[in-house]
Amino acid sequence: MSYASGMSDKPLLGTPIPQLFDSTVARFAEREAVVSVHQGIRWSYQELSEHVDRLAKAFIAAGFEKGDRVGVWSPNNVEWLLTQYATAKAGLILVTINPAYRAHELAYVLEQSGCKGLVIQNQFKSSDYVGMLLELCPDLATTSPGQLRSDKFPNLTTVISMSSTADSGVYDWQGFLEPADTVSDQELQARQDDQDMDDAINIQYTSGTTGFPKGATLSHHNILNNGYFVASIMNFTEQDRLVIPVPLYHCFGMVMGNLGCLTHGACAIYPSEGFEPAAVLNAVQQEKATALFGVPTMFIAELALPDFADYELKSLRTGIMAGAPCPVETMKQVNELMHMTEVEIAYGMTETSPVSFQTRVDAPLDKRVSTVGRVHPHVEVKIIDPDSGAIRPTGEMGELCTRGYSVMLGYWENEEATLAAIDSNGWMHTGNTAVMDAEGYVNIVGRIKDMIVRGGENVYPREIEEFLMTHDAIESVQVTGVPDPKFGEEIIAWVGLKEGAAVSEEEIQSFCRDSIAHFKVPRYIRFSDEFPMTVTGKVQKYKMREISIAELGLSETETA
Repeated sequence: MSYASGMSDKPLLGTPIPQLFDSTVARFAEREAVVSVHQGIRWSYQELSEHVDRLAKAFIAAGFEKGDRVGVWSPNNVEWLLTQYATAKAGLILVTINPAYRAHELAYVLEQSGCKGLVIQNQFKSSDYVGMLLELCPDLATTSPGQLRSDKFPNLTTVISMSSTADSGVYDWQGFLEPADTVSDQELQARQDDQDMDDAINIQYTSGTTGFPKGATLSHHNILNNGYFVASIMNFTEQDRLVIPVPLYHCFGMVMGNLGCLTHGACAIYPSEGFEPAAVLNAVQQEKATALFGVPTMFIAELALPDFADYELKSLRTGIMAGAPCPVETMKQVNELMHMTEVEIAYGMTETSPVSFQTRVDAPLDKRVSTVGRVHPHVEVKIIDPDSGAIRPTGEMGELCTRGYSVMLGYWENEEATLAAIDSNGWMHTGNTAVMDAEGYVNIVGRIKDMIVRGGENVYPREIEEFLMTHDAIESVQVTGVPDPKFGEEIIAWVGLKEGAAVSEEEIQSFCRDSIAHFKVPRYIRFSDEFPMTVTGKVQKYKMREISIAELGLSETETA
């Protein structure tokens, strides 16, 4: 049957994050902990610890109590990392906010989570964070730092800039840190000692690919262990140096990246504030990185750089492709051209901290490039019939469910959504369709909601995408459904071509007709270099569908 449990000779870590942090600092004090290339910052674990403790004391001095929520709204930098660990030490719940959010999305998160504090970068690309916040809280322009009173956000009192600011109601970074000297080491230690591994420590909003955001509430135990086991499977040691181009606000960055490094005494390297393919390869070369994380679209962009061959990448050993389905051809190129012979695929979701499956370096090549691997240590998984709940036999498709230490505490103040996601036996229902083989390897077919029903045939976009990626002219592709009066739904493929390549819609359809079933051949081809995505690189297929319907002059009512 399609059930597996993760065996391990390594026990779960039974400690809150602050205690593990201090233990790592004691073991690896002089080793490099973090390098922020774009900021010109390079800190040892001892130096990181001093900065973290000072910020934690500043939060205590500012009146933050255990369980208070503090949002962080910023691209990648060392201040983000300091906020992650300082809030943990002070017993605060870190609310990670998507840096691509606009004012109305920020308002929802601040209100729903009840944030007392907010740490922000002033501006990034087209996002004026301070400007959007002033739009929501005009009193920030006239009040004193830490004294905000807002009818819309009754809990929010304190806004902290990661740099300097001219707004009277916003602390600049150094100004917020100054009162830290009034808090003793003993007071900070007492705050740390008052924490339990099962306490909530992080809320992550999962608007993702389906719209309405819910706050997945994660504990110390959830995320510390997941970061630890992701890195352990990668054979991490204190000698490893990991380049992290994925956003820290998401589990990929802050759990698999930051906590994966912390639990092994490794070094976290931030190449740039936001993803820039050249900055990533430059960081690998400059810092002699041994590991690199990324979603598939990031690796595709790096491989496509005109001067890709000029970068020295031989220091790379391992890495992870995750966050979205990984095209087999891209996986092979990363393995061969980027020297990442031990690159692994991981699969999970924010609600499971995030990783539930990971490939292993000793797995057969076909399993490493065509599956998401086997179940993670100390985790249970099963694949069920979504209607009856019965476990499917191996080889049969169904909904993937996960149970174990990694399952979230629930959605923040949303009992209805929590009960809909986690059943009475503790199983998290992922909403993903999957197939498990007799050896326990799993292939993720796609989202149940992404499935296309064409003329009574169930069509999974992933299968068509993998096939189209074998075309010599195609660099990237995403498939979704659009309404059709005859078949209920038809298939549209958004296709990105390689530089200098040319191919027609008819040629792509002919390529498909020669090799896949007629009902899987895309009716429509849309040539596009970009796809609507979340900041973590997940393609938003509902937005693809909306755009396609508008461009083709279709109507959703045609499927009724």
